Amino acid sequence: MKKIILLLAVVVGFTAMTAMQTDNKAEFKFESETHDFGKIPQGKPVTVDFTFTNVGQEPLIISSVEPTCGCTVAKFTNTPVKKGETGTITLTFNAAVASPFTKAVTVKSNAKTPVKVLYIKGEVIANK
Repeated sequence: MKKIILLLAVVVGFTAMTAMQTDNKAEFKFESETHDFGKIPQGKPVTVDFTFTNVGQEPLIISSVEPTCGCTVAKFTNTPVKKGETGTITLTFNAAVASPFTKAVTVKSNAKTPVKVLYIKGEVIANK
């Protein structure tokens, strides 16, 4: 009987300690997660900056930014972004084909939400 009570006390204690811990991980807060370029000329690169703030407690570290196609190039803040500071992810899109587009870019980090997806969209207009 004593073993059961001791086991129950350990389980309750562990559960209480886990519940009391706050989640101090880093976290993104983007000004916007989608950018619409509107109508853009074919073959002329366009660029957008996605600005974010670290609203978490720990420094935010981006490990990779992965576009879904070769037509998009990403650059990002490589240094840890401390609590309350801002960083930038810059996306450059160069369209070869005249058509509407929507592209996703996957951002991987140490944030509470470790995978974030940003979107760019618009319509490429053929050169005359």
